[in-house]
Amino acid sequence: MILGFSLAVIIGLSLGLMGGGGSILTVPILVYALDMDPKTAIALSLAIVGLTSLVGSVSHMRANNIHLKIAAIFGPIAMAGTFLGAKISVYLTGAMQLIIFAVVMLIASYFMFTKNKNQKEELDEKEELDKKQATEKENLNIPLIMAEGIFVGILTGIVGVGGGFMIVPALVLLTKIPMKKAIGTSLLIISFKSFAGFAGYLGQVTIPWTFLIQFSFFTIIGILIGSHLVQYVSSQKLKRSFAVFLVIMGFFILYKNASVFI
Repeated sequence: MILGFSLAVIIGLSLGLMGGGGSILTVPILVYALDMDPKTAIALSLAIVGLTSLVGSVSHMRANNIHLKIAAIFGPIAMAGTFLGAKISVYLTGAMQLIIFAVVMLIASYFMFTKNKNQKEELDEKEELDKKQATEKENLNIPLIMAEGIFVGILTGIVGVGGGFMIVPALVLLTKIPMKKAIGTSLLIISFKSFAGFAGYLGQVTIPWTFLIQFSFFTIIGILIGSHLVQYVSSQKLKRSFAVFLVIMGFFILYKNASVFI
Protein backbone atom coordinates (compact mmCIF):
# COMPACT_ATOMS: atom_id res chain seq x y z
CA MET A 1 0.00 0.00 0.00
CA ILE A 2 2.98 2.30 0.63
CA LEU A 3 3.90 1.85 -3.06
CA GLY A 4 0.40 2.79 -4.12
CA PHE A 5 0.33 5.98 -2.06
CA SER A 6 3.81 6.93 -3.29
CA LEU A 7 2.55 6.55 -6.85
CA ALA A 8 -0.49 8.67 -5.90
CA VAL A 9 1.87 11.54 -5.08
CA ILE A 10 3.46 11.14 -8.54
CA ILE A 11 0.01 11.43 -10.14
CA GLY A 12 -0.55 14.70 -8.30
CA LEU A 13 2.91 15.93 -9.28
CA SER A 14 2.07 15.33 -12.93
CA LEU A 15 -1.10 17.39 -12.69
CA GLY A 16 0.69 20.15 -10.79
CA LEU A 17 3.67 20.36 -13.15
CA MET A 18 1.91 19.93 -16.50
CA GLY A 19 -1.77 20.67 -15.93
CA GLY A 20 -2.64 17.16 -17.11
CA GLY A 21 -1.43 13.60 -17.38
CA GLY A 22 -2.80 12.53 -14.02
CA SER A 23 -5.51 10.25 -15.36
CA ILE A 24 -3.18 8.69 -17.91
CA LEU A 25 -1.00 7.63 -14.95
CA THR A 26 -3.83 6.68 -12.59
CA VAL A 27 -5.46 3.85 -14.56
CA PRO A 28 -2.21 1.88 -15.24
CA ILE A 29 -1.11 2.35 -11.61
CA LEU A 30 -4.42 1.05 -10.24
CA VAL A 31 -4.58 -1.86 -12.70
CA TYR A 32 -0.96 -3.03 -12.89
CA ALA A 33 0.64 -1.79 -9.66
CA LEU A 34 -2.34 -2.36 -7.36
CA ASP A 35 -3.98 -5.26 -9.29
CA MET A 36 -7.39 -3.60 -9.55
CA ASP A 37 -10.20 -4.54 -11.93
CA PRO A 38 -10.05 -2.27 -15.03
CA LYS A 39 -13.62 -1.00 -14.71
CA THR A 40 -13.15 -0.17 -11.03
CA ALA A 41 -9.81 1.48 -11.82
CA ILE A 42 -11.40 3.70 -14.48
CA ALA A 43 -14.21 4.71 -12.12
CA LEU A 44 -11.78 5.53 -9.30
CA SER A 45 -9.51 7.39 -11.73
CA LEU A 46 -12.34 9.76 -12.54
CA ALA A 47 -12.99 10.53 -8.86
CA ILE A 48 -9.29 10.87 -7.98
CA VAL A 49 -8.41 13.11 -10.91
CA GLY A 50 -11.61 15.12 -10.51
CA LEU A 51 -10.90 15.95 -6.88
CA THR A 52 -7.20 16.60 -7.46
CA SER A 53 -7.85 18.84 -10.48
CA LEU A 54 -10.42 20.82 -8.49
CA VAL A 55 -7.85 21.49 -5.78
CA GLY A 56 -5.26 22.41 -8.41
CA SER A 57 -7.66 24.83 -10.11
CA VAL A 58 -7.93 26.90 -6.92
CA SER A 59 -4.41 28.34 -7.33
CA HIS A 60 -5.17 29.10 -10.99
CA MET A 61 -8.36 30.86 -9.92
CA ARG A 62 -6.38 33.06 -7.54
CA ALA A 63 -3.94 33.88 -10.35
CA ASN A 64 -6.85 34.77 -12.67
CA ASN A 65 -5.88 31.88 -14.96
CA ILE A 66 -9.40 30.50 -15.40
CA HIS A 67 -11.77 31.74 -18.10
CA LEU A 68 -15.11 31.25 -16.35
CA LYS A 69 -17.24 31.97 -19.42
CA ILE A 70 -15.50 29.29 -21.48
CA ALA A 71 -15.66 26.85 -18.56
CA ALA A 72 -19.39 27.55 -18.26
CA ILE A 73 -19.88 26.64 -21.93
CA PHE A 74 -17.45 23.73 -22.24
CA GLY A 75 -18.00 22.24 -18.77
CA PRO A 76 -21.69 21.23 -18.82
CA ILE A 77 -21.43 19.81 -22.36
CA ALA A 78 -18.33 17.79 -21.39
CA MET A 79 -20.08 16.61 -18.21
CA ALA A 80 -23.04 15.33 -20.23
CA GLY A 81 -20.66 13.57 -22.62
CA THR A 82 -18.72 11.99 -19.77
CA PHE A 83 -21.86 10.69 -18.09
CA LEU A 84 -22.95 9.24 -21.46
CA GLY A 85 -19.51 7.68 -21.99
CA ALA A 86 -19.70 6.02 -18.57
CA LYS A 87 -23.03 4.48 -19.54
CA ILE A 88 -21.67 3.34 -22.91
CA SER A 89 -18.82 1.57 -21.09
CA VAL A 90 -21.34 -1.02 -19.84
CA TYR A 91 -21.20 -2.54 -23.33
CA LEU A 92 -17.40 -2.78 -23.37
CA THR A 93 -15.22 -5.29 -21.56
CA GLY A 94 -12.47 -4.08 -19.26
CA ALA A 95 -9.88 -5.27 -21.79
CA MET A 96 -11.53 -3.30 -24.60
CA GLN A 97 -11.53 -0.17 -22.44
CA LEU A 98 -7.83 -0.64 -21.71
CA ILE A 99 -7.06 -1.02 -25.42
CA ILE A 100 -8.86 2.25 -26.19
CA PHE A 101 -6.97 3.76 -23.27
CA ALA A 102 -3.64 2.57 -24.71
CA VAL A 103 -4.46 4.12 -28.10
CA VAL A 104 -5.26 7.41 -26.33
CA MET A 105 -1.88 7.21 -24.55
CA LEU A 106 -0.05 6.78 -27.87
CA ILE A 107 -1.95 9.70 -29.43
CA ALA A 108 -1.12 11.86 -26.41
CA SER A 109 2.57 10.93 -26.68
CA TYR A 110 2.57 11.97 -30.34
CA PHE A 111 1.28 15.44 -29.49
CA MET A 112 3.82 15.75 -26.68
CA PHE A 113 6.70 14.75 -28.97
CA THR A 114 5.67 17.21 -31.66
CA LYS A 115 5.28 20.23 -29.40
CA ASN A 116 6.92 23.29 -30.89
CA LYS A 117 10.46 23.74 -29.58
CA ASN A 118 9.78 27.43 -29.24
CA GLN A 119 6.85 26.85 -26.91
CA LYS A 120 8.13 29.31 -24.31
CA GLU A 121 8.35 32.09 -26.89
CA GLU A 122 4.85 31.25 -28.09
CA LEU A 123 3.57 31.36 -24.52
CA ASP A 124 5.07 34.84 -24.00
CA GLU A 125 3.54 36.03 -27.27
CA LYS A 126 0.12 34.68 -26.27
CA GLU A 127 0.35 36.41 -22.89
CA GLU A 128 1.13 39.70 -24.62
CA LEU A 129 -1.74 39.14 -27.03
CA ASP A 130 -4.03 38.46 -24.08
CA LYS A 131 -3.09 41.79 -22.52
CA LYS A 132 -3.75 43.65 -25.78
CA GLN A 133 -7.12 41.98 -26.25
CA ALA A 134 -8.20 42.26 -22.62
CA THR A 135 -10.67 45.03 -23.42
CA GLU A 136 -11.78 43.67 -26.80
CA LYS A 137 -15.10 41.94 -27.32
CA GLU A 138 -14.84 38.17 -27.22
CA ASN A 139 -15.89 36.17 -30.26
CA LEU A 140 -16.08 32.57 -29.10
CA ASN A 141 -16.78 29.78 -31.58
CA ILE A 142 -19.44 28.22 -29.37
CA PRO A 143 -20.49 25.37 -31.75
CA LEU A 144 -16.90 24.14 -32.03
CA ILE A 145 -16.37 24.47 -28.27
CA MET A 146 -19.51 22.40 -27.66
CA ALA A 147 -18.48 19.76 -30.23
CA GLU A 148 -15.06 19.42 -28.60
CA GLY A 149 -16.71 19.22 -25.19
CA ILE A 150 -19.02 16.34 -26.09
CA PHE A 151 -16.23 14.38 -27.82
CA VAL A 152 -13.73 14.74 -24.97
CA GLY A 153 -16.50 14.03 -22.47
CA ILE A 154 -17.52 10.72 -24.06
CA LEU A 155 -13.87 9.65 -24.27
CA THR A 156 -13.41 10.53 -20.59
CA GLY A 157 -16.39 8.42 -19.57
CA ILE A 158 -15.25 5.39 -21.56
CA VAL A 159 -11.57 5.23 -20.58
CA GLY A 160 -11.26 7.48 -17.53
CA VAL A 161 -8.85 10.09 -18.94
CA GLY A 162 -9.33 13.73 -18.06
CA GLY A 163 -8.46 14.77 -21.60
CA GLY A 164 -6.26 17.71 -20.64
CA PHE A 165 -3.93 16.97 -23.56
CA MET A 166 -6.90 17.55 -25.88
CA ILE A 167 -8.69 20.30 -23.97
CA VAL A 168 -5.71 22.65 -23.63
CA PRO A 169 -4.81 22.87 -27.35
CA ALA A 170 -8.50 23.02 -28.25
CA LEU A 171 -9.05 26.00 -25.96
CA VAL A 172 -5.98 27.78 -27.33
CA LEU A 173 -7.05 27.22 -30.95
CA LEU A 174 -10.79 27.73 -30.62
CA THR A 175 -10.89 30.56 -28.08
CA LYS A 176 -7.47 32.22 -28.60
CA ILE A 177 -6.76 32.38 -24.87
CA PRO A 178 -3.12 32.10 -23.67
CA MET A 179 -1.64 28.76 -22.61
CA LYS A 180 -1.61 29.44 -18.86
CA LYS A 181 -5.29 30.38 -18.86
CA ALA A 182 -6.08 27.35 -21.03
CA ILE A 183 -4.35 25.07 -18.48
CA GLY A 184 -6.21 26.61 -15.55
CA THR A 185 -9.55 26.45 -17.36
CA SER A 186 -8.80 22.86 -18.39
CA LEU A 187 -8.24 21.78 -14.77
CA LEU A 188 -11.62 23.17 -13.75
CA ILE A 189 -13.36 21.49 -16.70
CA ILE A 190 -11.55 18.20 -15.99
CA SER A 191 -12.76 18.25 -12.39
CA PHE A 192 -16.40 18.81 -13.32
CA LYS A 193 -16.61 16.22 -16.06
CA SER A 194 -14.62 13.66 -14.07
CA PHE A 195 -17.19 13.89 -11.27
CA ALA A 196 -19.96 13.46 -13.84
CA GLY A 197 -18.24 10.36 -15.21
CA PHE A 198 -17.76 8.94 -11.73
CA ALA A 199 -21.48 9.43 -11.08
CA GLY A 200 -22.16 7.45 -14.25
CA TYR A 201 -20.18 4.50 -12.88
CA LEU A 202 -22.02 4.39 -9.56
CA GLY A 203 -24.08 1.22 -9.52
CA GLN A 204 -21.87 -0.42 -12.15
CA VAL A 205 -18.89 -1.11 -9.90
CA THR A 206 -18.27 -1.46 -6.17
CA ILE A 207 -16.44 1.62 -4.89
CA PRO A 208 -13.79 1.08 -2.14
CA TRP A 209 -14.50 4.42 -0.49
CA THR A 210 -11.80 4.24 2.19
CA PHE A 211 -9.10 3.52 -0.38
CA LEU A 212 -10.47 6.25 -2.66
CA ILE A 213 -10.27 8.88 0.10
CA GLN A 214 -6.77 7.82 1.14
CA PHE A 215 -5.42 7.68 -2.42
CA SER A 216 -6.97 11.07 -3.28
CA PHE A 217 -5.37 12.61 -0.19
CA PHE A 218 -1.90 11.69 -1.47
CA THR A 219 -2.61 12.89 -5.02
CA ILE A 220 -3.66 16.24 -3.56
CA ILE A 221 -0.35 16.41 -1.69
CA GLY A 222 1.36 15.73 -5.02
CA ILE A 223 -0.47 18.47 -6.92
CA LEU A 224 0.30 21.02 -4.21
CA ILE A 225 4.00 20.11 -4.41
CA GLY A 226 3.92 20.11 -8.21
CA SER A 227 2.23 23.51 -8.36
CA HIS A 228 5.08 24.88 -6.23
CA LEU A 229 7.87 23.15 -8.19
CA VAL A 230 6.59 24.06 -11.66
CA GLN A 231 8.58 27.31 -11.67
CA TYR A 232 11.85 25.39 -11.14
CA VAL A 233 11.36 22.55 -13.66
CA SER A 234 11.82 22.59 -17.43
CA SER A 235 8.33 21.76 -18.67
CA GLN A 236 9.69 20.93 -22.13
CA LYS A 237 12.04 18.21 -20.84
CA LEU A 238 9.36 16.97 -18.47
CA LYS A 239 6.79 16.58 -21.24
CA ARG A 240 9.22 14.74 -23.51
CA SER A 241 10.13 12.33 -20.71
CA PHE A 242 6.43 11.83 -20.01
CA ALA A 243 5.83 11.17 -23.71
CA VAL A 244 8.42 8.36 -23.64
CA PHE A 245 6.62 6.88 -20.64
CA LEU A 246 3.31 7.01 -22.52
CA VAL A 247 4.75 5.14 -25.50
CA ILE A 248 6.17 2.40 -23.26
CA MET A 249 2.96 2.04 -21.24
CA GLY A 250 0.74 2.23 -24.32
CA PHE A 251 2.47 -0.70 -26.01
CA PHE A 252 2.67 -2.58 -22.70
CA ILE A 253 -1.11 -2.32 -22.23
CA LEU A 254 -1.72 -3.41 -25.83
CA TYR A 255 0.58 -6.40 -25.26
CA LYS A 256 -1.19 -7.38 -22.02
CA ASN A 257 -4.58 -7.27 -23.74
CA ALA A 258 -3.54 -8.77 -27.08
CA SER A 259 -5.97 -11.66 -26.51
CA VAL A 260 -8.81 -9.34 -27.55
CA PHE A 261 -7.49 -9.41 -31.11
CA ILE A 262 -7.12 -13.20 -31.21
